[in-house]
Amino acid sequence: MTSAAELLNLSNLKDISSLRNDFPALHQNVNGKPLVYLDSAASAQRPQSVIDAMVTQDEQNHSNVHRGVHQLSQRSTEAYEGSREKVRAFINAQYHEEIVFTRGTTESINLVASSLGEKILTPDDEVLVTWMEHHSNIVPWQLACEKTGAKLRAVPINSNGELDLNEYTRLLTDKTKIVAVGHVSNALGTINPIEHIISTAHKVGALVVVDGAQSVPHIKIDVQAMDCDFYAFSGHKMYGPSGIGVLYGKKALLNDMPPYQGGGEMILTVSFEKTTYNELPCKFEAGTPNITGAVGLGATVDYLNSIDFDALSRYEADLLNYATEKFLELPGSRIIGTANKKASVLSFMLGDIHAHDLGTILDQDGIAIRTGHHCAMPVMDHFGIPATGRASFALYNNIEDIDRFILGLKESMELFK
Repeated sequence: MTSAAELLNLSNLKDISSLRNDFPALHQNVNGKPLVYLDSAASAQRPQSVIDAMVTQDEQNHSNVHRGVHQLSQRSTEAYEGSREKVRAFINAQYHEEIVFTRGTTESINLVASSLGEKILTPDDEVLVTWMEHHSNIVPWQLACEKTGAKLRAVPINSNGELDLNEYTRLLTDKTKIVAVGHVSNALGTINPIEHIISTAHKVGALVVVDGAQSVPHIKIDVQAMDCDFYAFSGHKMYGPSGIGVLYGKKALLNDMPPYQGGGEMILTVSFEKTTYNELPCKFEAGTPNITGAVGLGATVDYLNSIDFDALSRYEADLLNYATEKFLELPGSRIIGTANKKASVLSFMLGDIHAHDLGTILDQDGIAIRTGHHCAMPVMDHFGIPATGRASFALYNNIEDIDRFILGLKESMELFK
């Protein structure tokens, strides 16, 4: 058993724990109790520097981007495109044209499924997803398959919540045109062997779309080293604003794809006879974008660049290990998702207490967790359960948060005796 004192020696706690002070939302009471926020996998809190950057944009630079000649428009454009360059460097994309701003991971995947899927899929083709996917990485491919006649296949998972890689290899054939897979499972915390998945898919000529919503806050991403064809993620999962996300795509693929939406920034010329489309990335950014969100995303990247990701990974792993050990001491405890490689997510059940009841009781103590199927119904079906509680840990959580969480669960058990 790992004690709190022992855990404090496992990571460079001083450097990481001091970051908690950067997040103003954490310093409040909920229902008369100090907030314990364990729902970062749904939406992470934002540091003051990100909030300040967004306020400055709204207060001083608010104007539409690109074609304006006046100073506010030029400042807004510089900040907007500056954020694109920050994102490019952050994930090590080769070209700034490979960074498309979207509303989030969901829109990014829908963009690829609609534009690329409808272009290359035929009734003889297959799209391969997995049983652990978020609905946002299942439904867009179902829609694409319905429109093209292609078949959707799913890679099963084992009792630990890990992909069955033998089945993955078996399901990959020359019919497989697209593999869509999450880097990290939001419902289980499983970290998938993404490099192996990608290289194996490429051997049969399949393109790979990676849902990186849950990985970007925890793992240093290098899309060139990974060699993925597309990578999607959201600002609000990585301590940034909501309503802004990123689609990375290899330049040659994006160039070859038809537009996803029409109007505004994505055009060069329009006549009633013909429209010509703008260059990348504007071709996929129709209409007025979320400028303030993009500026906030750039500030988020600045913040994450100031953090040692190796130390962060160790710290979050230590938090998860501590929480796991303490939770398993409770009678009737069951963890859903016990993969060898996990991000800082603890999905659980506690006796016969419904997850929603647990979440409601914990909220009365100021403890925020997520309850439900987590937009991953196939995962729940696999384990034969309706829902789980989910505590997700981030760089601003600490031992005291976990101890409060465990105490809250004990009090819940007392109420349901």
